[in-house]
Amino acid sequence: MHLAYPAVLAALLFCVGLYGVLARRNAILVLMSVELMLNAVNLNLVAFDVWLRDTLHSGQALTLFTIAIAAAEIGIGLAIVLSVYRNRGTSDIDRLRDTAETDETEKLPDTARTDTAETDTAGTDTAGTDTAEHAETSARQADENPGKTKKAEATR
Repeated sequence: MHLAYPAVLAALLFCVGLYGVLARRNAILVLMSVELMLNAVNLNLVAFDVWLRDTLHSGQALTLFTIAIAAAEIGIGLAIVLSVYRNRGTSDIDRLRDTAETDETEKLPDTARTDTAETDTAGTDTAGTDTAEHAETSARQADENPGKTKKAEATR
């Protein structure tokens, strides 16, 4: 048997799997593409085992080990994908980037940061306004527009 036939087939399978990993957005299709790449490697292991006429058949033994690892990888990978799909409603890889932890202050707009600024010991908040003046202004607004102020306080 010529080594070129299985080697070319394995190269084609690996290229198709690599394209699937790089181009697909769905996590399940990415897992399937990784499986194609692993099967290409298994095909090469068996082909080189036969071509070298190894008496221990170490290529075939390594192929069985690779198949066992691939089965465990698919089981864990599908469990993760299903869990993410249940929580997020999508298995799109690009939309999963928002799962990274970020600082809460980075998410708030600049105006929201000044409203929730902490008060220092001198009685002024970090935005530079006096807290007594702020309370007086809030009380005046409450007298003028009672419904609007309750909504504003509820959102804070």
